[in-house]
Amino acid sequence: QVQLVESGGGLVQAGDSLRLSCVASGRTFSAYVMAWFRQASGKEREFVGAIRWSGTTSNADSVKGRFTISRDNANTVSLQMNSLKPEDTAVYYCAAGPIYSQNQRHYTYWGQGTQVTVSS
Repeated sequence: QVQLVESGGGLVQAGDSLRLSCVASGRTFSAYVMAWFRQASGKEREFVGAIRWSGTTSNADSVKGRFTISRDNANTVSLQMNSLKPEDTAVYYCAAGPIYSQNQRHYTYWGQGTQVTVSS
């Protein structure tokens, strides 16, 4: 059974840093694109960033220069979030899919999400 499990969320103040981790199990994800999405209360889920099997990363404009995606191994991905802002408050989801896309429909596997709350 394939599972993606996120961890590392919490309550922080504006300007603080937080590191999220996603551990995948049930198969090898070395050839998959691993991505992070987020969904704020009352809003649609949005793309945050992704990392390809080659190690190439892409980030949404809203987080460029502040968030960094890294791949620790074939089945573990991290999201380092610096200079957090209140507008970063959301549930953050890890996802895996066969191709790079900013569209959530192209991702096959999803985690349950982890809450990140940034106070002003």
